[in-house]
Amino acid sequence: MSRKKVLVVDDEQHIVELIQFNLENSGFDVTTSDNGEDAIRLAVEEVPDVIILDLMLPGIDGFEACKKIRNNEKTSKIPIIMLTAKSEETDKVLGLELGADDYLTKPFSVRELTARIKAVLRRFEEVPKEVGKIIKVHDIVIDTEKHEVMKGSKVLELTLKEFELLKILAENRGKVLSRNLLLDEVWGYDYFGETRTVDVHIRHLRKKIEDNDRHPVYIETIRGIGYKMKQVK
Repeated sequence: MSRKKVLVVDDEQHIVELIQFNLENSGFDVTTSDNGEDAIRLAVEEVPDVIILDLMLPGIDGFEACKKIRNNEKTSKIPIIMLTAKSEETDKVLGLELGADDYLTKPFSVRELTARIKAVLRRFEEVPKEVGKIIKVHDIVIDTEKHEVMKGSKVLELTLKEFELLKILAENRGKVLSRNLLLDEVWGYDYFGETRTVDVHIRHLRKKIEDNDRHPVYIETIRGIGYKMKQVK
């Protein structure tokens, strides 16, 4: 089995060296960068399996780098885990809404980072296993083989996490799914506590599928528990 490639982007050299040492010992090939512009170039040239991206970078910051990586067809599907020294909710929310799949706040455990990387790789590798399944919810059609979502005649541009959230909610129409269950199913690991990750992705998903995300027709919030897909006729 070929070794998975990880691009680590951080301007703190000691953090880069720590991550690189541990990931290489865990069987990954690691490329590093200390700035956003170089990170974007390396992402296109090497197309790594995962990108670890710090938010606070010189020049082009992590937010802008994430946006550019997501907007390039060659790199748009690469999982991105963001690192930040900030604990402010706005940074986490903005990072997730720009397309990051996950985030860790410094200081963090390298063991946890490694577990997150392995989890997100498992999720990406599992995607093609389901073939030829069509799920319909009112005027939304989910094609699991093509990984395509249509609303009427319009193709919706969803991230992988948004697609998987929509799919699991649609498969369980009428059932309340807790945030922790959604974290475990979609992110692929037991990740209790930071349920804000789910809330941000659901909010972004609603903006894409709802005509008015303030009055959702499809995804209902069950206060204190999680979400459910309404039985839309």
